[in-house]
Amino acid sequence: MSNYGKLKIMITGGGTGGHIFPAIAVADAIKRLKPDAEFLFVGANGKMEMERVPKAGYPIVGLNIAGFQRSLSLRNLAFPFKLIASLRRARRIVAEYAPDVVIGTGGYASGPVMRAAQRMKIPTLVQEQNSCAGVTNKLLGKRAGKICVAYEQMEQFFDKSRIVFTGNPVRSDILDLDKKREEAVSYYKLNPDWRTIAVIGGSLGAKTINEAMAGALTELKGMPVNVLWQCGKFYEGIYSESDTARLPNVHMSAFIDRMDLLYAAADVIISRAGALSISELCLVGKPVVLVPSPNVAEDHQTKNALALVEKGAARLVRDAEAAEKMLKEALLILENDALAFSLGESIRQLGRPDAADRIAREALRLAGIDC
Repeated sequence: MSNYGKLKIMITGGGTGGHIFPAIAVADAIKRLKPDAEFLFVGANGKMEMERVPKAGYPIVGLNIAGFQRSLSLRNLAFPFKLIASLRRARRIVAEYAPDVVIGTGGYASGPVMRAAQRMKIPTLVQEQNSCAGVTNKLLGKRAGKICVAYEQMEQFFDKSRIVFTGNPVRSDILDLDKKREEAVSYYKLNPDWRTIAVIGGSLGAKTINEAMAGALTELKGMPVNVLWQCGKFYEGIYSESDTARLPNVHMSAFIDRMDLLYAAADVIISRAGALSISELCLVGKPVVLVPSPNVAEDHQTKNALALVEKGAARLVRDAEAAEKMLKEALLILENDALAFSLGESIRQLGRPDAADRIAREALRLAGIDC
């Protein structure tokens, strides 16, 4: 612990909700275990963490850093200069705050901050959300005290002796969903006698999933099934006037403000395969059709999805085949009770409701705190 006897925790990560939410969840878990702990988050200026973290009640400072564009882009010319400046600022932030442990959940800021801490011999913990570790986390993992993972067989990326299987932290309101079914049906104004398909494209939306839904008039017209279709802010104006969106059994919206009730209402879920989404779906324990996004680094989403498919815990539809197969897979599950039960039970076995607490305890041990 620091010279002043106050436990000081630094957490770095962001860029997407998949990095921010686990970071906040771990901070909350540490706070429950050590109420007098102090926290400082480090994110990337202009990214969503600079707004979300203060709303969660934690201080944050930002680095002027952005990712390297995989396509040819003039922005790549500025990348080395931003990286060097961020490394210098990260060293100053870490040195001035003098944390007892630094936790990295991934994202643009995570690399410079974790690297600075490791060079100063400050204990670090890497939280790897995906089934295939990214380049930055693989490098940071070589010097990290612990690597907390959500998938098995991660020793191909990290030193086995430092891997801890914890799962990914998720929101607590998605537990005990059975008790919320009636409330969910009322909230979304669903037909209580019909089964429900939930289609989730993320806060910004998923183009392929939306296109597949927009073209689903033939399958859904007159069918006794509810559809909750979250299209995302970007696509709302494009698809709100589609023939499918106008069907009485289809409920389309840009946002889902009560994800717990959407999960409670659903009998089958269509979703992208981001690490955080999959961790939530494992706790929800309902049949899932995964449509991995092909537009992510190192094809993480496909690898995440395959890790579930290999255990009989999900069905996979390739992005290029979504228009033809996505809805058909969901309807097939609704029509086959044995398949639906098997998929739900298999995915439920993979859930880790205590992931944030496990990661918090590993971080505290690295900081020299018995818990």
